[in-house]
Amino acid sequence: MKTVNFTQMKDGTKEEYEFLTAHEIDHTKHTADRLLSALVELDKSLSGYKITRLGHSVQSATRAWRDGADIDWVVSALLHDIGDIYAPYNHDEYAATILKPFVREQCTWCVQTHGDFQMLYYGHHLEGFDQNKRERHRGNPYFDDCAEFCERWDQASFDPDYEDLPIEFFAPMVREVFDRKPYDPSVIRRGERVPLTDAAVAATR
Repeated sequence: MKTVNFTQMKDGTKEEYEFLTAHEIDHTKHTADRLLSALVELDKSLSGYKITRLGHSVQSATRAWRDGADIDWVVSALLHDIGDIYAPYNHDEYAATILKPFVREQCTWCVQTHGDFQMLYYGHHLEGFDQNKRERHRGNPYFDDCAEFCERWDQASFDPDYEDLPIEFFAPMVREVFDRKPYDPSVIRRGERVPLTDAAVAATR
């Protein structure tokens, strides 16, 4: 079988759906490579900063790595703006949806809400923007984590003179994360908080 015969899903047979499922499983094995390619496409997105959006993403991840962050934090920092091209009005939610099956809930929440937290740095300069938009999330157990994520890695990563690690350095980490069993409770770890930084680990990097 090269293709199914049906033109409406309700007409599909057991054999056809088993055939499609096998194709879908194989397709998921290449998710990491597609995401890495999409990151490179960020070089074609929003201009005006001193570095490209790809540069910003790599720099955010580099800072996370050098702070001793674990793999979930590093990959989340790398991919946090991957929605800039295709979802400019909700890029944070877009990125979080990609990450959600494969990283800790804590990281997903921070990526999903980082757009609100980032307004702290520029909202007071623009009409109609709420500098304190992050306050709507006050009381969430991950509030302080997102504030630190933005302060240490996101808002600080627009420096053309910073020595970034190459995207190839992070590729094995992306592959490791997206090779995980999706929605594994031992990975999602609902309600758990892991520090963003680890001085002992950072000293070895």
